[in-house]
Amino acid sequence: MNALTILIIRHAEKPDGDITGPGLTHKGQEDPKALVISGWERAGAWTALFGSGLGGTDYPTPHAIYAADPDSGTRDSEPSRRPYETVQSLAARVGLSKPDITFGKGHEAALVAALLNLSGVVLVSWEHKAIVSDILPRLPVSNKQDLPAHWSSKRFDVGLRFDREPGETEFKFKELFPCLMPGDSNSPLSSDPGE
Repeated sequence: MNALTILIIRHAEKPDGDITGPGLTHKGQEDPKALVISGWERAGAWTALFGSGLGGTDYPTPHAIYAADPDSGTRDSEPSRRPYETVQSLAARVGLSKPDITFGKGHEAALVAALLNLSGVVLVSWEHKAIVSDILPRLPVSNKQDLPAHWSSKRFDVGLRFDREPGETEFKFKELFPCLMPGDSNSPLSSDPGE
């Protein structure tokens, strides 16, 4: 197998009642499926972090960026623009025309199958529940006991890193806490109460 680093982030902040304000498109139009202002700020922080050297070697430049198709939904959930919006500027900064949206919500098995055949550095922006339930269990990880079993709906500040060395079949997992914005935590997801 080729050397591969997979980085997974949750989409940035979304509307949460009156606390965070409305979702807004990049043109400032209200959209409940878009990021809120603090979400756009976090998207900008991720954009500045990956590949800049500011976070050391933990946040390399992605060669490919995947986001859930903003027009895809499932029987249980509606489409969301947030995963795409979170990495749209990052894709442009690293020389990609846009994030790859080949896969949508409900197609996590196909996403993981495609990822496992890649090499280099790949970033995935997705919805937190699907990350835990549908993406992580499909990754061959040597330290599976360290994987988060849940992801709090309040946490937008964590990155998950998976490294596969050349010739290996399993990844080594590491949780990342960049503390990009005020109030961000450096505590593992497993320390948060389950929801």
